[in-house]
Amino acid sequence: MAKKIKGTIAILTGGGDVPGLNPAIRAITIRAIREGYKVIGLRRGWAGIVELIQDKNADNSGNYIELTENIVNKAGRTGGTFLHSSRTRPSHLPKINVPKHLKDKYKEEVNDLTEVVIDNLNYLGIDYLIPIGGDDTLSYGVRLYKEGFKVVAIPKTMDNDVPGTDYCIGFSTCITRTINMTNTLRTSAGSHERLLVLEVFGRYAGYTAMLPTMAGSANRCVIPEHKFKIEKLTELLINDRNKNPSNYSVVLVSEGAMFEGGEMIFKNAEKDQFGHAKLGGIGEMVSAKLKELSPQFNNGKRINVINQKLGYLVRGGDPDAIDSIVPMAYGNLALDLILKGLHGRLVVLKNGRYDNVPIDVVTSQSKIVNVERYYNTDRLRPYYKSFEMNPLFIMTGE
Repeated sequence: MAKKIKGTIAILTGGGDVPGLNPAIRAITIRAIREGYKVIGLRRGWAGIVELIQDKNADNSGNYIELTENIVNKAGRTGGTFLHSSRTRPSHLPKINVPKHLKDKYKEEVNDLTEVVIDNLNYLGIDYLIPIGGDDTLSYGVRLYKEGFKVVAIPKTMDNDVPGTDYCIGFSTCITRTINMTNTLRTSAGSHERLLVLEVFGRYAGYTAMLPTMAGSANRCVIPEHKFKIEKLTELLINDRNKNPSNYSVVLVSEGAMFEGGEMIFKNAEKDQFGHAKLGGIGEMVSAKLKELSPQFNNGKRINVINQKLGYLVRGGDPDAIDSIVPMAYGNLALDLILKGLHGRLVVLKNGRYDNVPIDVVTSQSKIVNVERYYNTDRLRPYYKSFEMNPLFIMTGE
């Protein structure tokens, strides 16, 4: 006799890709199938379920796929997300992005297609939804939960700024890559006796700049939580350079860092569906100003600068050990909740232990660096008084 299916679980990945997504999908799928569930992978984040056509003759292969152990085992060792991703926000869908078969009904410049999403989930027979993403992706998961759908969420983002958890999938690999690449670029900075400026991820939170600096990869870092004086940064970096036998120094610049009296630097005015304009350029501006101001602190001599944006280099490729283990644990935690009939929860790591918290923590607060506790605003670098009882990544707790 055929084994009776207990229910159907859907998984989606939204926002930027990170190493660790495929291991999470693998963990959920294998455990769910062995517990008697059918598993559906929704493609392209929220876009796949928005664009689904409720017609048995329609080609929905670009919108969802039934997952098997064979499918996820192959992908589970790799980076990125084989389900693909998007920054679609169904509650704020621009008219141009409304699917063709829905354009007669949704004609506003910005449309709320939540009714369509829930209807399509029900059409697929989805009992539980597991979105894996950052605060943007998960904020819409909160919306679905409040509409009555059963949601269990998993936190993912390089910035590590999802509230309620000490750790988000992708953060460790990002930090590991940042340290490795900074150390690689030291050889060029030292060879040419330059200042090295590396722009790293971090729109609102500076964890990706703080942790590598604390680990000794950089002399200074500037973060979104504190607007900095470029003159002070220049003076500090030149002093660092003068103390270094190889005559160079390093600063990590969060993409959301701001000059004193200034604002975030954007590539253009275009915004995504979550209201975010694409950041880019603060590293270049810092580099230009350092070069311009350097004679003031270097006996009238200008110092050249190496400027590098790490960007997708820390996003791509395979996950490190932590981003292979934590996603596996998060996936199983999500299944534990489902097997208990629980939903409306976010699986988390807090104080070194796996746990879960109410999902609406994602939208009820923010998570940023505690400047007073961890950042020396005079020295533009991290500081700490004690590591005792702090989380693995020191400043990432609440």
